[in-house]
Amino acid sequence: MNQQHDLLNVRHASLEEAKTAMTQLLEKRASNYSLDAPLYNDPHMFRIDMEEVFQKEWLFVGMTSEIPKKGDYFTVEIGQNPVLIVRDAEGKVNAFHNTCRHRGSVICTEHRGKVANLVCPYHQWTYDLKGNLLFAGTEMNKNFDMKQHGLKSAFCKTGGGFIFVCLGKTAPDDGFDDFLATLDEYMEPYDVENTKLAVESTMYERANWKLVLENNRECYHCAGSHPELLNTLLEWDDTEDPRAPQDFLDHYHAQAAQWDAEGIPHKHKSFGAVQRNRIVRMPLKKGTKVMTIDGSSACSLPLGRIKNRELGSMRILHLPNSWNHMQSDHFIVFRVLPISAQESIVTSKWFVHKDAVEGIDYDTDTLRKVWDATNEQDKVLGERNQLGINSIGYQPGPYSETYEFGVINFLDWYSSTVQKNLKAK
Repeated sequence: MNQQHDLLNVRHASLEEAKTAMTQLLEKRASNYSLDAPLYNDPHMFRIDMEEVFQKEWLFVGMTSEIPKKGDYFTVEIGQNPVLIVRDAEGKVNAFHNTCRHRGSVICTEHRGKVANLVCPYHQWTYDLKGNLLFAGTEMNKNFDMKQHGLKSAFCKTGGGFIFVCLGKTAPDDGFDDFLATLDEYMEPYDVENTKLAVESTMYERANWKLVLENNRECYHCAGSHPELLNTLLEWDDTEDPRAPQDFLDHYHAQAAQWDAEGIPHKHKSFGAVQRNRIVRMPLKKGTKVMTIDGSSACSLPLGRIKNRELGSMRILHLPNSWNHMQSDHFIVFRVLPISAQESIVTSKWFVHKDAVEGIDYDTDTLRKVWDATNEQDKVLGERNQLGINSIGYQPGPYSETYEFGVINFLDWYSSTVQKNLKAK
């Protein structure tokens, strides 16, 4: 049996053997080709993804306006790690492992809520909003030290209203603070703290998380799959894009002049050697305001200090698990979290001005219609992609360097990140 065949049949190997095989597959891969099948479907390699990416890198989890007041919280599942995001009395956003220091029970069992303190439902151990243990009953040994049994925290940072957590023993730097500072600057016109969550959806997809991201990172498939999205979206995301026609460039420069007049930042920004984080502002189609079916406004109240309803879409990418669209009267954030080697959860959230009244200023069907359709279409594509990759007939195929440069960039980041973290042990 040759070495290549050995590498592609690691499904029943040990974890350590899988790590060796995974390193070899990533080292030998051609950057303009899709990955070998085990990197999309092998349970051992999925575990490595969880350990080396989702338990070590910065992950997007939600927005600060979801928890506007003291004691507001939401929860998120990162693999088998339940995580709690809560705002404390000083207004700081904290992240904790949502597991009691007594016997490990989940503390907050609801997806979101409001509490005075964090009380474990099992034996009522009680923690404050900074994770300090306040009460453990009178049954503990007299030598029991309350200070040593606070909740375990996770690294947590915010920028521009976005909340990121890292579950690692240390948190990677790699220019992340520069990205957060730029988010503060670029999100300032939207005044995120004065927005609210209007509606959210959670979609289960039978596809590896990398296939979900790959699908998002290209619009090669858009013309054949996303009629609702293309009512407003211009697929180009760079004025240097060789596909971009002259009328698009003229439209872009006209919009850029309006952005400058209103003090709306729009210079393209990328962070990291392989563009892990990226911010791009692009116009939508002429005569359209936001990503609704007909391009008309979705909410009667614009966000923040925005005046020009035809603001376009500011697209924010954060690898490994988020893409986002900021518009004049609402914004949409997307979060991807893996479940297994061939299962993922895609969460979409729509935000509007906090004073907007549902049924008067906006309705959720109008907000959701385009992206509900697009998400469902992408789910079908992703699941078909997974089924094809599972076939013994699959072998990696070439990406279009013109249309799929974003996919190439994502897999370059993925490959370099996994190899770096494996070597750091």
